[in-house]
Amino acid sequence: MMTTHSSLTQSQQAAITKATQCLAPNWPLDRMIAVNPLWKNVDQPFDKVATEVSTLAGIRCHMPVSTYLDWYEQGRIQNDCLLQAASEYGVHMSAEALIMYLSKETARVQSWRNIADWADLTRSHHKMSWHDEITHQISQFCAAHYQQQRPMLQRQYRQQSLNLYQHWLQVSRLDRGLAIIMSEAKLEQEFAALPEDQEALFIEAITTLNIPQSTLAEYGQALLLDINGWGSYLAYRAFEAEKVGQQQDDVRSLLAIKLAWELVVWRYLEKHSADDFDTLAERWKQQTHHLNELREQHSEALAIPRIWARALELSEQQALQQQLTDVTANLPDAPAMQAIFCIDVRSEVYRRALEQQSGNIETYGFAGFFGLPIEYEQAGTQVARPQLPGLLPPTIRVVESQADEGKLAQENRSASWNRWGNAAAGTFSMVESMGWWYAFKLFKKNLKGDTSHALSPTHSSHWTLTRQGRTLDIQDQAELAKGVLDTMGLRHFTGTILLVGHGSHSCNNLQSAGLECGACGGQTGEINVRVLAQLLNNLKVREALKPMGYQIPDQTQFVAALHNTITDHITCYNEVNDPAVVDWLMQATYLAQQERAVKVDQALLNMDREERNAAYLRRAKDWSQTRPEWGLADNNAFIIAPRQYTRNLDLHGRSFLHDYDFKQDSDAGILERLMTAPMLVTHWINMQYNLSTTDNFKFGSGNKVLHNAVGDHIGVFEGNGGDLRIGLAMQSLHDGQQWMHTPQRLAVYIRAPKPFIESIVAKHELLQQLIDNQWLYVFQWDEQSISRFYQGAWQQD
Repeated sequence: MMTTHSSLTQSQQAAITKATQCLAPNWPLDRMIAVNPLWKNVDQPFDKVATEVSTLAGIRCHMPVSTYLDWYEQGRIQNDCLLQAASEYGVHMSAEALIMYLSKETARVQSWRNIADWADLTRSHHKMSWHDEITHQISQFCAAHYQQQRPMLQRQYRQQSLNLYQHWLQVSRLDRGLAIIMSEAKLEQEFAALPEDQEALFIEAITTLNIPQSTLAEYGQALLLDINGWGSYLAYRAFEAEKVGQQQDDVRSLLAIKLAWELVVWRYLEKHSADDFDTLAERWKQQTHHLNELREQHSEALAIPRIWARALELSEQQALQQQLTDVTANLPDAPAMQAIFCIDVRSEVYRRALEQQSGNIETYGFAGFFGLPIEYEQAGTQVARPQLPGLLPPTIRVVESQADEGKLAQENRSASWNRWGNAAAGTFSMVESMGWWYAFKLFKKNLKGDTSHALSPTHSSHWTLTRQGRTLDIQDQAELAKGVLDTMGLRHFTGTILLVGHGSHSCNNLQSAGLECGACGGQTGEINVRVLAQLLNNLKVREALKPMGYQIPDQTQFVAALHNTITDHITCYNEVNDPAVVDWLMQATYLAQQERAVKVDQALLNMDREERNAAYLRRAKDWSQTRPEWGLADNNAFIIAPRQYTRNLDLHGRSFLHDYDFKQDSDAGILERLMTAPMLVTHWINMQYNLSTTDNFKFGSGNKVLHNAVGDHIGVFEGNGGDLRIGLAMQSLHDGQQWMHTPQRLAVYIRAPKPFIESIVAKHELLQQLIDNQWLYVFQWDEQSISRFYQGAWQQD
């Protein structure tokens, strides 16, 4: 082993730390929520980040030019928007000349190559690729290391206090199969020569590989982006640890593992393949000293796709803004029923359908966790799960204090079954293992359906709320309810008020949590609406609310409900006293099903409503259905405004809708909460759909049919190896013929005075970064016009 310096320099430490902070957290399967994969880079302009990840990892943040051309020919991109987009990027041409210029398909520029990639260029085609085996070995090791339900690690390793790097090193030193797989007989000697300490490994690698300080951070980032799936999972573990005041630094260890492999390849070739090593060393030297030139090549290659992407955004924004500025406010004169829905884009379709049933129906949009910062503990268990956005820590624990013991036993049996069904062997392999018995169970489920849902407690449940072990008294509950009502904007109360969460009950779907409510941590909103209904129906809580300005009539009934986003059925968890409400809900279901049929399955349009309804129910139960619904595909806007201004608009299920009345928000406190919570959640959703579409290999999860669960809930492999896959499967984005999601950055429209928006953005650096670095667009919408807020100033749109 060579002698190295005793410690890393301060600048080297900073570069390594910078590299390890480049990855956004990715939540596990049972809490799968949408995330902007580039979230840790929002302090830089979007275009700069797009260039950087293209340079370092070949990641695409735009669609191919051919796709934009198709959309242009379909009329989705307007000429005036093309001219404006080109002008923004300093390109000034006539429309005809611009189209000629933009029609050129840009050649792909070679991205940064790590040492293993360079080594593969001169490696025999009859041998296993260094890159592929490194990814496979690290990925299989991480799966074994983090598997919780059935530990795969040998006991002696688990009893030692080893960090991730040290454990990998011990396992690798004993793995004689690596030399056999790679057809390199003396490979194990290089693992024996690696230092035991990961900090010593960093020093040794930097010295041996001659890594310049100017490219150390970028090299580290390139290595981590090459194992982005596991890196993102470890970033999630670090994020969760930080929320409870702990430190978890496995991302740094993962970087050490990647660097160790680079060192192994370098030294092995140096000793056993002199010609290949000389070629590698020269290429590596040239690359490390010419990173800026490589970056410039990628920036030039993105010039045309960048203009197309911006022109598409302008075209879509222009069309929506025309709708918004032409609208006439429309409020029910005397509402007979109110219904509060999640802001989710899927709610927009159903809300319109429900409002068409009567002019006396009033709907609201509200964040799907219904303002409750809770975690849920089911009776008879010791495990609590968050029911709020992933960015926020829960402060209140909710316990179901009356539960059906038979149902608990059934759910325990179901959980055991599901653990096996979702294990690494894969869901479809269960049929092979269990033979006709499991096949029969699936067939029966297809015919009859599975009426039990793990997140559907008994209707008679009572909920106990505690904070740090103390039960919330009536005053605490009233203050909690007041905060919800303030943000919701509910000032008058009808006889029946529905609190409608949402969930998606599909079968045989490892990523089913991704179709649930993101604001509820990848769970359904059922718990949240049932807890809130209990609070607001409590007469003592209502009495305590009176001095706070809320007079809820005695006859008002809050009904907890759940919107099944596959079937558009509404399940009510309290008895509905008004038969008209029941009829309205069913009629709205039929209407929403008809509208969605255009995207779900054209054959549904040729059915009568009863046949169509039955077909949707079968779809939800179909274990072979890879596209049970389209989720939040094609989302493009977030509108913060009173419903009266969007009530008559068909927004095509593409807009998040949150009710807000600035006249009830004198200090802009409510708007501040909306811009620092729901707006961030919608941005995360939007960017995950965007980047899963533009680069499904790095930021998506490939073919859903090939998914196998890793460690019960950690994530999925596509097939039986490779990196952990993150993001959305192709079946969530593409129908086999065309893209169902159009990548474009979120446009946020706020109906509030400009000073409100200005003051809030000025208070929050994160909002300044998102807006000024163009990760999203913020517009102020008033009676006559729409203005964009950018770089601290207003621009008339």
